[in-house]
Amino acid sequence: MSGSSQSGAAEASVPTGSVCMDADDITRAITRIAHQILESNKGATGLALVGILTRGDYLAKMLHDKIEEIEGVDLPIGALDISFYRDDYLEHFSPEVLSTDIRFDINGKTIILIDDVLYTGRTIRAALDALMDIGRPRAVQLAVLVDRGHRELPIRADYVGKNVPSASEQAVRLFLEEVDGVPSAVEIISTDDGSHIGSAPLPRIKGE
Repeated sequence: MSGSSQSGAAEASVPTGSVCMDADDITRAITRIAHQILESNKGATGLALVGILTRGDYLAKMLHDKIEEIEGVDLPIGALDISFYRDDYLEHFSPEVLSTDIRFDINGKTIILIDDVLYTGRTIRAALDALMDIGRPRAVQLAVLVDRGHRELPIRADYVGKNVPSASEQAVRLFLEEVDGVPSAVEIISTDDGSHIGSAPLPRIKGE
């Protein structure tokens, strides 16, 4: 999973406001990644899926269901909160803390770590630290829906849905119909100067 790939960073960026993937594109990417995971690992034996909150866990469920459809195997699946492992935790002192939910032994398993958008690599570094505090997997492979380039750490994905060239002042966001109430899509949106560029938080449920 380590490497110096700068995928997409040197290409012309996609214009702000663009929809780079619609719901059908996302479904096709998930199907392709599921097949690639099974081919690369010669089946599903010893695999487990872990999605990084707050969008990777939804993608992990989509991959889980697709792999079960293809292979007939119900893989272990979990969700990983990396809030306190981020290297910008002190700068963003009050992150929305969610809950890690991994109800299986990760020791000796090949973990497919899943996130929505791969950017600097810092989220993945934090996720690896969080995983190693839980156990010692045999291997960790990274699957992302979008690689937008601009890597700051030597991290690259094993499975990529789509490479999306982007500018550093843009944000690449995954919207999901079941979460956001809008059609599922990956969109390029603008950000205000100095704002934090990362995964969109989950909308708050009324009454919380």
